[in-house]
Amino acid sequence: MRTTDLPSVAFPNWAHIKKKRQAHVRRVAQVCEIWAEKMGVVDSELHRLQRAVALHDALKDAPEDLLCELAPDAWGVGALRHGPAAAARAERDGEKDGGVLDAVRYHSVGYQQWDLVGRMLYLADFLEPGRSYHTAQHSALLERVPDEMESVLRLVAAERIAGIVLSGGPLPAETTDFWNALIAEY
Repeated sequence: MRTTDLPSVAFPNWAHIKKKRQAHVRRVAQVCEIWAEKMGVVDSELHRLQRAVALHDALKDAPEDLLCELAPDAWGVGALRHGPAAAARAERDGEKDGGVLDAVRYHSVGYQQWDLVGRMLYLADFLEPGRSYHTAQHSALLERVPDEMESVLRLVAAERIAGIVLSGGPLPAETTDFWNALIAEY
């Protein structure tokens, strides 16, 4: 996957996002665009996906007081607050698409009621090739998504959940529900 010529991303005017994180979001956008083309995703869904990509880390570098104001709970984990905060701010700014808002809100933890947009964002956010933990296995998973999204989704969710468990962190109820729904589909 080429990382030159990254797509532009229309960040909201209220975004707090540093240059390094902007590059990550552009790589997520590139991955999603490649997948969407291979999967024959219709333009309306692609536009929804592009909005979710632009919003998902829009408040990643926001001041803690703003994050706490917009997302006071955030599963009790400060590092996860940016997704719910960005969804709350986007909704306040006029975003009405529940699927886009759910994709943004839960992109770090998983969500059993996601539509295609949420599932693609979750995968692209984790698998984009600029991640410090990116491996040859992740590259192989990137290539499999258009044809095997559900099986890759289970593998990625399992890896992410294992990381949380190994770190001693809490598993949000949404993560547990997401995993149970994924294995029930299998």
